Amino acid sequence: MKLKKFGSTEQRIYELAAPIVTELGYLVWDIRYEKEGASWYLRIFIDSETETISINDCEKVTGPISDMLDEKDPIAQSYILEISSAGLERDLIRESHFDACVGCVVRARLIRPIDGCREMVGTLTDWNKEQITLETENGAAEIPFNALAFVKLYFEFE
Repeated sequence: MKLKKFGSTEQRIYELAAPIVTELGYLVWDIRYEKEGASWYLRIFIDSETETISINDCEKVTGPISDMLDEKDPIAQSYILEISSAGLERDLIRESHFDACVGCVVRARLIRPIDGCREMVGTLTDWNKEQITLETENGAAEIPFNALAFVKLYFEFE
């Protein structure tokens, strides 16, 4: 797994959208500008420090963001705008995600098993650009990024 950085379009959208999202009481978790089939998608994932994100929250953000994008026109080609929740079991793919999730329980899937284990659940206690450190029920585990398939927040459904 490699840490991802914003592309130039994503960075430009972040700079335009973040103040609006923040003013509405939310956080920008991620922005992805992706091509799927023949269509381009601009996906803005929002979060809240205090509450879960509902469809009403997404609707509340969509109007002002759409208006700003129409006015500023930062993307030349046509695209589909989607505003959504980052989700309970969101992917951690950027440095800001790992910073925000230190102390949280995560699920790490390995590319190849280490000591017979291909998946670990534990508290993210530390990370740097080379590895993450999890506190698991079996003790601390340091896992290199190049051994990871993915890292996600973990939520145990009952």
